[in-house]
Amino acid sequence: MTQVSRRGRPRAFHDKTTQNTIQSLDRAMAILETLARSEGMTLSNLAAACGHSTATVYRVLITLQQREMVDLEPAGQVWHVGVGTFRAGTSFLRRTSLVERARAPMQALMRESGETANLGIEQQDEVLFLTQVETHQAIRAFFPPGTIGPMHVSGIGKALLAWFDEGRVAQVVARRGLEAFTPASLTCAEDLRADCIRTRARGFAFDDEERAPGMRCIAAPIFNPHGEPVAGVSVSGPAFRLETGNLDRIGGLVVKTAAEITAATGGTMPGAKPV
Repeated sequence: MTQVSRRGRPRAFHDKTTQNTIQSLDRAMAILETLARSEGMTLSNLAAACGHSTATVYRVLITLQQREMVDLEPAGQVWHVGVGTFRAGTSFLRRTSLVERARAPMQALMRESGETANLGIEQQDEVLFLTQVETHQAIRAFFPPGTIGPMHVSGIGKALLAWFDEGRVAQVVARRGLEAFTPASLTCAEDLRADCIRTRARGFAFDDEERAPGMRCIAAPIFNPHGEPVAGVSVSGPAFRLETGNLDRIGGLVVKTAAEITAATGGTMPGAKPV
């Protein structure tokens, strides 16, 4: 029998073997994650995507439906994530005042730059986008909250990598690799290291069509009270508007916004004394 300490975790907390997992719950979470990555799926399509029988997936869906984690669109018999999933997700954002405190500076950044402003953090060696303030331009970048992406081809990801220590960067590269998404993607560890050096020297990262052709992103890190990079803010938009000749001006706006959010959340810029 597993012994549980008063602090809320068992003595075998670091044991991730199957004896310490609930297989049916793990299966249900995998099904929910697959559904969340789609815009809705039929039972048969979801079962095929997850590699389970329709009967198994149906039982999971009915269970999740009772908790409002999923719901069924009767017209096309299409399943979607439900309001219960949203409620659970928003509790993650309540763990920190980051999103709330970043909202006003991001709105100002969008107005001053004319481009969409984004906020993201590192989560399991990837960038997790928390929120976005969209520009009113017809052509614009779109990263809905919950979107994840590789760090080495993301403005926010590269901003964080540039302020990580080299050992941590090496671990991210070893675990995730450096996949090529466009001809401009950084696929060599030495090229990524050189990019990190340039980023730190100028104060902001530049994604130059490295994830999607025709799209650029400029980002800067947000720091915690210990001067450690914990999040990033960026502007993203089409390359014909985010021209390289305008890089320093937009980069300056992004760096200023990152500093404002750092201060608003009680953080400290590297080298600065805590207030």
